[in-house]
Amino acid sequence: MLEQLYREEFGRIIASLIRLLGDFELAEEAAQEAFAAALEQWPREGVPHNPRAWIIGTARHKAIDRIRRETRFAQKRDELIRTIERQTQPETELMDGGVPDERLRLIFTCCHPALASEAQVALALRTLCGLTTEEIARAFIVPPATMAQRLVRAKRKIRAARIPYEIPPPELLPERIDAVMAVIYLVFNEGYAATYGDSLVRADLCAEAIRLARIVCELLPDNIEARGLLALMLLQDSRRMARVDGQGEIVLLEDQDRAKWNRTQIAEGLTLVHSALAAGPAGPYALQAAIAAVHARAARAADTDWHEIEALYAYLMRIRPSPVVELNHAVAVAMASNVEDGLRMIESIRVRNDLDGYHLMWAARADLLRRLGRWDEAAESYRRALALVTAEPERRFLSRRLAEVQGRGARK
Repeated sequence: MLEQLYREEFGRIIASLIRLLGDFELAEEAAQEAFAAALEQWPREGVPHNPRAWIIGTARHKAIDRIRRETRFAQKRDELIRTIERQTQPETELMDGGVPDERLRLIFTCCHPALASEAQVALALRTLCGLTTEEIARAFIVPPATMAQRLVRAKRKIRAARIPYEIPPPELLPERIDAVMAVIYLVFNEGYAATYGDSLVRADLCAEAIRLARIVCELLPDNIEARGLLALMLLQDSRRMARVDGQGEIVLLEDQDRAKWNRTQIAEGLTLVHSALAAGPAGPYALQAAIAAVHARAARAADTDWHEIEALYAYLMRIRPSPVVELNHAVAVAMASNVEDGLRMIESIRVRNDLDGYHLMWAARADLLRRLGRWDEAAESYRRALALVTAEPERRFLSRRLAEVQGRGARK
């Protein structure tokens, strides 16, 4: 129960505490103390009626106690305590659903241009997704100590620069909006394919990212990429119910029961894609949404227009090249034209070591080798992917594929 609460509610809890306390570090330390108190008390006293409100209320009291203990707060101690105690009781606010754009304010704070770009994303993942420092470090492929230092520096920069916890005025939105959209999409991706845990999907993060994207679209109604981002997430999320079977095992896109796809989300997503593409030159989110739209329009997997997907990825490579986009382009080439051509493109990525620590590169390589009947090579790539994967549903899927190609290889 407590672990689930931490995973699903940490972002909302931290957002509320930052608003109450006005300090990232104090909010996080108080939250950790509150969760530790819950770990001790709930097994003995029972889970409270509103667990999130209990955590926030306890953290608020822990923060006041911490301020009273810290001599370095001596000059402003009484003022800080009075400010915190004057705040509206969080329990009442939480029962009413909380401030609707609280986490968006947190994103804009994390994405202030005074912070380094890698620190913006890391801090947002920490505060919004509740990922541990070790988990974020693994995602960035850096040592945990390095990531811890980045997070500490970012939080102290926010305090030292007095970066306000707010959505900036309209004239300042453009300087942050790209980073804000990147963070929202990272939050969605963590929900769509959870990095850790026993479930493939964290529906709470997907829903929150979509909600935040809607607010961004309201703030910037003429922003094409904001519409593209919302469309992309709606179209991807529309497949959620078909992505796992009754036992929680992964179902690949080509094998999904498309009757389970959410047609309401697809209709809205397709409308937004058309609007974004018609409004002007397509950006990265609009292009990715267009790719998702090709899948959404296909009644059967066999009807998928892979040539159109390949062309869209080729264009995306021109305007926003990256090793991950290059990998997706290679897979599209394999599906549209020739598996060997796609494999050669993946090999060019592999020899550069651009995605050596990315399990999906090894999984994609293994799948193309499997399709070509190169069982031993496929098995080795599946082993490399398994050594890197951290989510249990993906681990089970890759293990099944490894067993399959090993069996095929033994019979050849």
